[in-house]
Formats: sequence, C-alpha cells, structure tokens
Amino acid sequence: MSSIDKTMKFNFSEEPFDQDIKEILFTVHSALKEKGYNPINQIVGYLLSGDPAYIPRYNDARNLIRKVERDEVIEEVVKFYLEEQQKEN
Repeated sequence: MSSIDKTMKFNFSEEPFDQDIKEILFTVHSALKEKGYNPINQIVGYLLSGDPAYIPRYNDARNLIRKVERDEVIEEVVKFYLEEQQKEN
C-alpha cells in the first residue's frame, strides 16, 4: 500500500478554545466589517492562501492575525463548530 492511500493522523491539544485566537478573530472580524469587507470571505481567503493582503492593516488586524499559525486558527474554528453542533443535537 503506497503512502498516498494511508490515512494521515493529525494530533492537536485537547485544551479548550484558545482565548487569544478567539480575541484575535473577533478583532480582525470587526476591522474587516468596519472597512466594508465581508469578514468571513476575507478570513477564509487568508486561511486558505496565507496571503496577509486579505486582512487590512486597520486596527492592527493584519499583525494580530499573523501572530498565530493559520493551522491553529483552523483547528480552533473546527473544534468550536463541532462542539456547538453537538450541543444542539
């Protein structure tokens, strides 16, 4: 079996939602909204591409979001979403 057919395992910490990431996302979201952008589209664009141009310098949003690794942000968002969905079901 080639390595391409194997399922990769990704490990992350089981700690609660990282407050720093949460605060950064809210700050970036607010900055994007204040500048008239669609915050979700811009944040997703940044997370997928890694291009900081998706995030404005306004309110230091670009520097803030670059303080955390993109994969950590994605991990926290997925974890939060799934936990919320479990609460609803």
